[in-house]
Amino acid sequence: MKQLSAVPVAPQYIKDFEQLGLGMFVHFGLYSQLRQGEWVKKLRGVPTEEYMALKETFNPVSMAEIVSVGKAAGCKYICLTTRHHDGFSLYDTCGLNDYDAPHALCGRDLVREFVDECRRADIVPFFYHTTLDWYNPDFYERFDDYLVYLRRSVEILCTNYGEIGGLWFDGNWSRKNDDWQEDALYSMIRRLQPSAMIVNNTGLSARGAKGNEYIDSLTYERGLPTPIDRTGMTRYVAGEMCETLNNHWGDADDIDYKPVRQIIEEVCDCRKVGANMLLNIGPAGDGTVPLMARAMMSSVGYWMSIYGKAIYNGRPYLAEVGRRDFILRDIKDGKTFYLFKYDLGSRGDQNVTVASGGDGVVRFDGFAGEVESVAWMDNGQALDFTHEGETLTVACATYPYGQNHCVRVAEIKIK
Repeated sequence: MKQLSAVPVAPQYIKDFEQLGLGMFVHFGLYSQLRQGEWVKKLRGVPTEEYMALKETFNPVSMAEIVSVGKAAGCKYICLTTRHHDGFSLYDTCGLNDYDAPHALCGRDLVREFVDECRRADIVPFFYHTTLDWYNPDFYERFDDYLVYLRRSVEILCTNYGEIGGLWFDGNWSRKNDDWQEDALYSMIRRLQPSAMIVNNTGLSARGAKGNEYIDSLTYERGLPTPIDRTGMTRYVAGEMCETLNNHWGDADDIDYKPVRQIIEEVCDCRKVGANMLLNIGPAGDGTVPLMARAMMSSVGYWMSIYGKAIYNGRPYLAEVGRRDFILRDIKDGKTFYLFKYDLGSRGDQNVTVASGGDGVVRFDGFAGEVESVAWMDNGQALDFTHEGETLTVACATYPYGQNHCVRVAEIKIK
């Protein structure tokens, strides 16, 4: 008889991460002043001395607005670019160099301000940190020396700001064939921050790839996550998609924003397979958040104020590949499930209502337990259903004219 491979159990800190559900990514640095994206130095060929001079005008008003936008969106964690590929640090590098925020015009440790604002807002702070570096010549000429500098930089983040939610690395894809000495970096983090998530972005070309054994979450950069088969894994890993609101991470002259519907659907698509969603904003050089980004995050927050319980507490239950509608189970309440309905039509007078959406009747096979009720979370309206054997059929009432939440969620109660 063939023995089944065991599925590893998630440690508590990874369970806590999965409970956060929705986070906000923040790409912010010297490049924000130029409004040409976070890669402006590299892609526009800005000379190093000219680029470094940007610190003489870098003076954000505060980190408060950034955090408030995440709070209003229903985000439970925020990941800030403490140092991006340009090598400039928003934190006090404690003598490693003077290419940091305390030596800029602002003269302040912006990571300290960020952490303080997060704690006031009951949001978990995460730190993004580049692993490649366009500023430090050791990255190109003395790689082993550079890795010592990188570890010393990360050590500062792990020791000077209290307990953090995790570290999110990005850049190993720049030197695919080199030894990044990851074990030395990650073991140091685990020693100093035992409950911090360790994430290393595998990039656009390797979404969802499993890296070093210390890694706690697979990354899906601007691509929907897939179900993770953890059978036979030595450690449990979570999943997380990072997504932009437009087509840049840092602030840019880019008004080609994605529809709010797409963003909300992607949040739901992530939770369908048990992954988190990390939505990015690119603040302006003064630390304020562009109007469109604030409006979109506010719209997500409105949706989360209604259905957020299903996002935070929901875990995969009945979700089929190739089918949009799905059901999650509530990890905190064994008698509650959530039905996510996409493409729901609207009803109203034919003179004002444009036909949209599809059939509101959905059927799920394999639903165990005796169903007591099904009702929309937004207004408590009871929905007609039949439950024969393990087949649950629900008549999802269409939206009334003047309402559309992009994805509507019903709460299923069992006896």
